Amino acid sequence: MGIIERISPSWAYKREVWRQARDIQKRSYDAGQFDRLNRNWFAHNDSAEMTDRNYRDTVRARARDLERNSDLMNANVLTWVRNVVGKGYELEAKTADDDFNGAIEKLWAIWCRKDNCDVTGSQSFWEMARMAVRRKRIDGGILFIKCHTDGGTVPFKLQAVEVDELDSVHYAPREKGNRVVGGVEYNSFNKAVGYWIRQYDIDGLTSLNARYVPRENVIFYFSKTRPSQIREMPEMAATIGRIKELNGFIEAASIKERIAACLSVFIKKTLPTGELGRAPKAGKVKDYNEIKLTPGMITDLNAGDEIAVVNPGTSATNGSDFIKSMSRLISAGQGISYEAASRDLSDANYSSARQATIEDEETFVPEQEKLKNEFLDEAYKEFVISAVLSGAVTEPRGFWDDIESYTDHVWNRKPKKWIDPYKEAMANKIALESAQKPINEIWREDGKDYQTVLSEMKKVQEYAEEIGLQFALPYLAGGEKKDERKEI
Repeated sequence: MGIIERISPSWAYKREVWRQARDIQKRSYDAGQFDRLNRNWFAHNDSAEMTDRNYRDTVRARARDLERNSDLMNANVLTWVRNVVGKGYELEAKTADDDFNGAIEKLWAIWCRKDNCDVTGSQSFWEMARMAVRRKRIDGGILFIKCHTDGGTVPFKLQAVEVDELDSVHYAPREKGNRVVGGVEYNSFNKAVGYWIRQYDIDGLTSLNARYVPRENVIFYFSKTRPSQIREMPEMAATIGRIKELNGFIEAASIKERIAACLSVFIKKTLPTGELGRAPKAGKVKDYNEIKLTPGMITDLNAGDEIAVVNPGTSATNGSDFIKSMSRLISAGQGISYEAASRDLSDANYSSARQATIEDEETFVPEQEKLKNEFLDEAYKEFVISAVLSGAVTEPRGFWDDIESYTDHVWNRKPKKWIDPYKEAMANKIALESAQKPINEIWREDGKDYQTVLSEMKKVQEYAEEIGLQFALPYLAGGEKKDERKEI
């Protein structure tokens, strides 16, 4: 509106309305109009931090409230936890030193125990990973501080910190030219260089100055959806409103059904209760506010009172359809199928269930990659360096000259059990015989390390020979096939 808006806001508003009415026939975007349909649609453009900072704490508090009290909320969150982490991942070291690979894999399995990886000694590493996925959905993110402490397998542990502990009121940067926004210190390129963490006494009251932790010692696990976003936002934000509405409907329907199940008898009196005579004393008038409807209740009414019942008329059948429709919208808003969150397969067939599983996997894979790249890999690299420094494993030659090669690895995760394992096994057999997949890739897809599998096969074979039993084991391509007729 320009100058007119500064001189006379009312005339500027009228001019804008007239212009929109004139251009109504040649409009480009219906969503950009201020007509009758969009009259109450108020929106504005700001940076991500300006948009989020005023609502972040409120949305997070409401999401946590639903986490504590809503089964529907937990059904959607647990779907992500179950599919992104599940039972955890199996480490497969990929260095050129086989002895180092075996030693570091064995030590990693020991370090993942709660007393070795958690400064509080209360969570195993995979419990912390599951918590990270859960807090990302509900709180928006979580921080892990790399702590180098004594005790445990190696002098390295993780400290989990909630995003609430970022000191959002701290504005004094540590380095000249930096700035602090929301407890995070940024350089001139808006790259995080450190975090200001609030300190608490054992009673939970803030009494100490904020602690600065450099970025290289912190894993800030959250997702960024806008270039200007610098802090987390609960990923359930778009659906918690609908979850609350559905919870209210379920509660109201439940109360209604409970009331309908209460068989009660009300005795209506014609005359008031009192003494006989010329001046009878009036009986006590019953206060209905003190009466609660209970099964098998028998009570009387005041003389002249009648019962009036309000019946909304919503049937349980319609309520079930409404709950299912709302649940589908909530699941869709989180990018997952209704069946994955609800475990309700009553309307699914083999093809639809298979297609839903494929689509869900496409949704979960990016989150699995993010977890591996930003949390698992970071923790593993720090673990390997600490193990070498502390002497928990023998330092391989040239380790410090090529740390990346000596921390090379892959994460193997066991897939879901399929409905028809025979078809899956036949598919793997065909892929192997047609050279579409090597056998180690098939084992990796099954969450197994090929070296571990071969070692176990060798142990079984040696033990069978030791006790004089000819036991047929699968042979690798290019190996000598034994005469199966002479074997048991």
